[in-house]
Amino acid sequence: MAAPYASDPEKARGRLIWEEESSFRSCFQRDRDRIIHSSAFRRLKHKTQVFVEHEGDYFRTRLTHSIEVAQVARTIAGALGLNGELTEAIALAHDLGHTPFGHTGEDALDALMQPYGGFDHNAQAVKIVTSLERHYADFDGLNLTWETLEGLAKHNGPVTGDLPFALADYTARHDLELHTHASAEAQVAALSDDIAYNNHDLHDGLRAGLFTDDDICDLPIVGPAYAQVDKAYPGLEANRRRHEALRRVFGVMVSDVIATSHDLITQAGPGSVEDIRHLGRSMIRFSSDIWVQLQDIRAFLFKRMYRAPSVMQTRAEVTDVVNHLFPLFMSQPDLLPKAWVRDVKDAADETDLARIVADYIAGMTDRFALEKYGQLSQRPSWV
Repeated sequence: MAAPYASDPEKARGRLIWEEESSFRSCFQRDRDRIIHSSAFRRLKHKTQVFVEHEGDYFRTRLTHSIEVAQVARTIAGALGLNGELTEAIALAHDLGHTPFGHTGEDALDALMQPYGGFDHNAQAVKIVTSLERHYADFDGLNLTWETLEGLAKHNGPVTGDLPFALADYTARHDLELHTHASAEAQVAALSDDIAYNNHDLHDGLRAGLFTDDDICDLPIVGPAYAQVDKAYPGLEANRRRHEALRRVFGVMVSDVIATSHDLITQAGPGSVEDIRHLGRSMIRFSSDIWVQLQDIRAFLFKRMYRAPSVMQTRAEVTDVVNHLFPLFMSQPDLLPKAWVRDVKDAADETDLARIVADYIAGMTDRFALEKYGQLSQRPSWV
């Protein structure tokens, strides 16, 4: 049974471009389906999570990460009586705006775009689903519901101050009420992102040999999980031991968010999704104890994985790729594909051109960016 504060598809605020609703799918299910069928979603298969796409078949990509986030989010939403379809749609789409090479590519592109308003992957996700996907006859983008767009724009909380251009441009036409919190469904998607990467980055770091099982047994949450497995299954084969321990780490985080959020919601007593938006604080949270312990895990991952020498070397190399491609396309926009050259002809000034170039580069997969770099720089690929 849906909670009174859950998003109700029958009361959704609709789409920017009116469409007759489906007779067999809710509006939020339709949003989810359109996201899954989008070109941007397919491209996530070849976009970096931590390790560049070619570095190994078993490491997470943005696509597998997004699927894991959606699975966690749907579980939490179900336990809290929220709308699972909206939660899943936001979770699946939350990383659509990521550049090639993950946060490293985003940092490089943001630095290059500073004279033109900067670059933000959350705002880019909104731009993709409202403009850059061009497949439908009646509209650009995916024409998603207001609730899904709200979730993409502010799942991490209200967006205030100087807005990224893409977000300011769209909300001027379709007000996403950026000053409020998002629905509980969007908040669940945000916390599920944290749960997913805290868990799978440990797994990928172990597989990459950046640290060992013994190293992470000193961490809170993780160490007790290994101890539970050793007690229940003494002498268990190493890979099974690791899997059993990390699934328990997953379980601790998910259970904590469900219990903590349930208590917070009960105390606040929201009677509608609008109450959730205007409470002035997030209702979907970790407990303070688990939050503190997660900081230790994040600090470990930052030092031993995200700033490991081999990862830093790759970061420098892929930053060079973005730093080469952007000024090249700015000075020679005719190198862009024909469909993009048509947009360039409509550019009013250098800022418009820069945003077109940024959209093009942001949409690249890791492998395509490396191929273009090799072709246009006339340098041998470092892959």
